[in-house]
Amino acid sequence: MTTVPDRSEAEALTRGLISHRLAACVQILPEMTSVYRWEGEIQRESELLLLIKSDAGRYDEIEEFIKSSHSYDVPEIASVEADRVSEAYASWLGESVTR
Repeated sequence: MTTVPDRSEAEALTRGLISHRLAACVQILPEMTSVYRWEGEIQRESELLLLIKSDAGRYDEIEEFIKSSHSYDVPEIASVEADRVSEAYASWLGESVTR
């Protein structure tokens, strides 16, 4: 998952991830408010959350894509491993991210 500041960046990252077959699906969640400390100050910003559905083997490529495409100096790049996934979904996901 990663967060972005606005809809246009969300759309751009999503298109890139899907077109490069790094993700099978990216969900753009609605605007939320993030409160965090940055450079010694407490910040409050609107962001969107991208849930990137992919294979664990593509993590390094996804991380590099986000780092090179993201507007933040330090973008959130976090991976959450699925404990269980249906066989049909796992098959579709694997086919979608295979080159």
